[in-house]
Amino acid sequence: MVSKILLWLQERIKLWTKPATSILIIGILSDLARNRTDLVVENALLRQQLIVLNRQVKRPQLTNSDRFCLVFLTRFTVFWKQALHIVQPDTLLRWHRELFRFYWKRKSQGKPKISAETIDLIRKMVVENCLWGAERIRGELLKLGIEVSKRTIQKYMPKASTSHVASHIVPMPLRETWATFLKNKAGEIWACDFAIVYDWLFRQWYIFVRFAKQIVELKTRRIVHMGVTKYPTDEWTVQQLREATPWGRGPKYLIRDRDSKYATHFSAMAISSGIQELKTPYRTPQANGICERFMGNLRRECLDQILFQDGRHVQRVVREYTAYFNQERPHQGISQCIPAKYNLPKSKPASGRITSKTILGGLHHSYSRATYLN
Repeated sequence: MVSKILLWLQERIKLWTKPATSILIIGILSDLARNRTDLVVENALLRQQLIVLNRQVKRPQLTNSDRFCLVFLTRFTVFWKQALHIVQPDTLLRWHRELFRFYWKRKSQGKPKISAETIDLIRKMVVENCLWGAERIRGELLKLGIEVSKRTIQKYMPKASTSHVASHIVPMPLRETWATFLKNKAGEIWACDFAIVYDWLFRQWYIFVRFAKQIVELKTRRIVHMGVTKYPTDEWTVQQLREATPWGRGPKYLIRDRDSKYATHFSAMAISSGIQELKTPYRTPQANGICERFMGNLRRECLDQILFQDGRHVQRVVREYTAYFNQERPHQGISQCIPAKYNLPKSKPASGRITSKTILGGLHHSYSRATYLN
C-alpha cells in the first residue's frame, strides 16, 4: 500500500514538473525545482524539436503576447541571440523599438486640454475661412475668451507647409536703428502706400486700373483712411492727406516711398500740416514693413479673391474690409488685439452662444458670444 502511494506521488511530481505548454510562468516555476542535468537534457530535446519545426514551418504566426515574452526574456541572458530559432535577432530588436514607441505613446496620451466644443469651433473656422492660419484662428478664439496655443490649433488643422523667414539687421554702434526708431515713435508715425487692382476686363493698357491708397497708424495698426481712384494724381493724393488729417489732427512723421505720385503739392501739404516725411530708400520695401505687410494681407484676404466690376465695386469692398480690419480682425503684431479696441482691457467672456457674422460675402467670418439681457 505504501509503495503504491509513493509511486503515485512520484508520477504526480513528474507531471507537475513537466514544462507547461500554454502557461509560461508555471513552467518557469517548475524548472526551479529541477537539477541542472535535467534542464540541459530538456533543452537539447527542445532545440532538436525546434530544428525539425523550422524545416516544416517557414514563418510561424506570433501573437503580441508572444513577442512581448520573447523581448522580456532576452534581458535575463547574454546568449539571447543564440537562443533564437524561429525569429531573427534584428526582428526582436524591431519589436523592442515598436514596444518602446507604444509605451511612450500611451504615456504621453492624456485627457484633451481643450473641450470638444472648442475643437469643433476650430474645425469650423478652418472650413469657413480657407485663408486663415493657426495664428489668425488663435486671435479669433481670444476674442471669445478661449486661450489655445498655436500648436494645439495646428493639431486640428489640415497639414500645410509653411515657411517663416527670419531676418535681422545688426545695429551700428552709437546710432539709433530704424527698428528702434519705429518702436519709440510708433504712436506718432503713419505710413502710406499704393496698391493696384484690376477689374474683370483686364485690359493690358490698364484703362480700368484703380488705385487704393492707405494710411496706417503704426502703433495700433489702425487704417486711418482709404481712397479709391482711377487717376492717382498729385492733387488727388493731397486731397487724401487732407481728409485723413481734419482739423489739424495728424501724425508727427509719415513714412512713404519715392513714388512720383507724391509730388510737390503733397510735400507742401505735409509741411503745412506739421508732418515730417520719412522717405524710404529705393527698392527697400522692408523700410515700410508694417504697411507692406498690410498690403500683403489686403491682397491675400481681399483683392486676390474677388473679381471686380467697376470702381464703385472696388470702393465698396475696400470700405467693408477696412471696417472688418479695424473693428473685428485680431492683429498678430499687437498681441492679437483689435485695432479699434487697442486701449481697452481684454475681456474674457466664458458663457454665451457663439455666433458668426459673414464678411465680404463669406470670405471671412467674425465670431462673438451672444449676450442676453436678464
